Amino acid sequence: MEKFGKSQPVTRVEDLRFLTGQGRYVDDVAPEDALYAYVFRSPVAHGVITTLDVTEAAQAEGVHLVLTAEDLQAAGITRSLFGVTVKNRDGSKGASPYRPILAQGKLRYVGEPVAMILADTLAQAKDAAELIELDYDELPAKMDRAPGGPAVHDDVPDNIAYDWALGDEAACQAAFDRAAHVVRMQVDDNRVIVNALEPRGCYAEWDGARLHMCYNGQGVWAPKAQMAKVLNLDPENVRVTMPDVGGGFGMKAPPYPEYYAVAHAAMTLGRPVRWMSDRTEAMLSDHHGRDLISTAALAFDADYRIIGYRVDTVNNIGAYNSNFGQIIQTQLFSRVLMGVYDVQDTYIRAQGIYTNTVYTDAYRGAGRPEANYLLERMMDRAARELGVDTWDLHRINFIAPHQFPYKSATGETYDVGAFARVLDHASEFADQPGFAARKRESEARGKLRGLGLCYYIESILGDPSETAKVEFNEDGTVTIYVGTQSNGQGHETVYAKFLSDQTGIPFDAIRVVQGDSDRIRTGGGTGGSRSVTVQANATLATVAAMVQALTPYVAEKMGVAAGDVRFDDETFRAPGSNLTPTILEVARMARQDGRADLLTHEQSATLPARSFPNGAHVAEVEVDPDTGQVALLRYSVVDDFGNLINPLLAEGQVHGGVAQGIGQALMEHTVYDEDGQLLTATFMDYAMPRAADLPFIRFETEPVPSTANPMGMKGCGEAGTVGAMAAATNAVQDALWDRGVRQVDMPLTPMRVWEYLQDAETTG
Repeated sequence: MEKFGKSQPVTRVEDLRFLTGQGRYVDDVAPEDALYAYVFRSPVAHGVITTLDVTEAAQAEGVHLVLTAEDLQAAGITRSLFGVTVKNRDGSKGASPYRPILAQGKLRYVGEPVAMILADTLAQAKDAAELIELDYDELPAKMDRAPGGPAVHDDVPDNIAYDWALGDEAACQAAFDRAAHVVRMQVDDNRVIVNALEPRGCYAEWDGARLHMCYNGQGVWAPKAQMAKVLNLDPENVRVTMPDVGGGFGMKAPPYPEYYAVAHAAMTLGRPVRWMSDRTEAMLSDHHGRDLISTAALAFDADYRIIGYRVDTVNNIGAYNSNFGQIIQTQLFSRVLMGVYDVQDTYIRAQGIYTNTVYTDAYRGAGRPEANYLLERMMDRAARELGVDTWDLHRINFIAPHQFPYKSATGETYDVGAFARVLDHASEFADQPGFAARKRESEARGKLRGLGLCYYIESILGDPSETAKVEFNEDGTVTIYVGTQSNGQGHETVYAKFLSDQTGIPFDAIRVVQGDSDRIRTGGGTGGSRSVTVQANATLATVAAMVQALTPYVAEKMGVAAGDVRFDDETFRAPGSNLTPTILEVARMARQDGRADLLTHEQSATLPARSFPNGAHVAEVEVDPDTGQVALLRYSVVDDFGNLINPLLAEGQVHGGVAQGIGQALMEHTVYDEDGQLLTATFMDYAMPRAADLPFIRFETEPVPSTANPMGMKGCGEAGTVGAMAAATNAVQDALWDRGVRQVDMPLTPMRVWEYLQDAETTG
């Protein structure tokens, strides 16, 4: 264990900087002489543009430029923005309608960028926006998840973005035909707005030959490639940087339309340009998450073993293909389709529908929370309908330890697992046996108490390759350049500590540098819980290369053969020599000897396989039947994250993820009206979880080290959200079941819960 990290709960070194206002975010580092950009956005969800006159706005005080789609076309910037597509069931490609930087011909959602005003001050830019004349013929808005309706894109029949499937439908049907029991359920997964602490923003500079784009995202190399492509630049002439980032959660991964417009404006004017979203603007224009409805069925044999699983799901992907919108509820959902259960006959069909809303894409977990939520809601319902304890139903169907490595029905290879052991740990940790007494105590006070279980598994996503560069500085410090991008997860602490553990370099002598496409060859950025596993793997490779390069030099100093020198993670040693230099001492000697070649080391490494974090979440709620208010009283998590580098940070990731899952389950809800106006565009209308809404989240681990990487680690960044949604919802379902409520759906707001109880009383 020690070889790959000492698993110490080191307090985050960056927190002092952040908590004392010393963080350097994009709005802090923008050039002081930058012009301000303001985005004029569509006021309607669907319409044909008849007039767009920016003449008066362009002549307003302080205004340098008003940019429209016509200007971009005149400059030869005509490419559609990137959006991945999937293959349909019939082998054809998913729809790929043109996605402009600024609205072109049509308006397709409220908040769509129409024009960008560049002025000396933000107030001048906003004032000028009032002078823009926009006329349009309003069209009916397409708002439901069903095929058909008003055409969002003329070249997309029935608004179907994709019609995708995976699995053997005939084999799955045969399983249902021979089943002793079949359980069916429809589950709604509500749309949520990400609401990162720091809204999106960027600035751009142009020196006449080279573009520098700085924005608060999740990685620099993919945006660099897209910027170059769309703006018709050589990739070598594009530099992308990212400073401190205040939360990403998948939403900040893609380059959005505003960034291209800001870059073009900087190139056109020869002046730096900055843009920062405000909160309502963010709620209108950041991509949203989830928004799907699924009909699912589980087939059981007479012994309550699952023999088949079918899912039919329809996803609202919004007005355009976003960066990864088409793969979220298809390929990524399917990665963990059957969860932790030993079932091979599965089938999923997924359709994506264009609507006149902002596009949906990755939100913490990206498809895996949705898949686990559906499956664990199904397991809870099946246990109730079959008259089996839900904990026992899980145990009956778990993949057994001797079956690993296990190839899932959708082609994933789970390397290791001890699901029953983790569940037993969770039962004890959450005091499941004591629940009955706690329920009686609640009933004595007129309250309804419920216990909810979710056993989740997730598949680590993203590029398995990463790069690390270590540089010895003249002042005796060391810099490690990383290809991932911290959005607040504590990377500065984790990466410095990991390098320190491998080399003996003092922790406080290491500086972590991220987010600069000029300073490291390549990198995959942050997303899919990939960061620590892939970056630590690259660091191991770099340390190995470093030791290999330094050994002959050290051997010469020691007067021994290179083959006799060993490095013990702190010092070099060799029989017959009393020299035991540290790596820092060797670097200092190399500098004195003019050996600059020994002062920088860089390696890329690729993980051989993905890892699969898993675990049990147990939520306990109390419902007031008179008001519908849900109080989350207890929350316990037992996770298998394999070996941990820093347990304190892992627990923090779980806490944050659980809060986001609970938010969706109990309160967060994105509401559009029938005309496509967003009714929840402020925190007055969109409920976010606060400290008072959450209990202390109790966390323990039951590690089963992964064999998919040399550190034995499993990612932990998204696991909290993946498990929380079903645990909380199942707990509310449990509380209401005895009152005759047979179906609950997120968000379980007081009004909705009260209505469930009233309806059950009326129909019961």
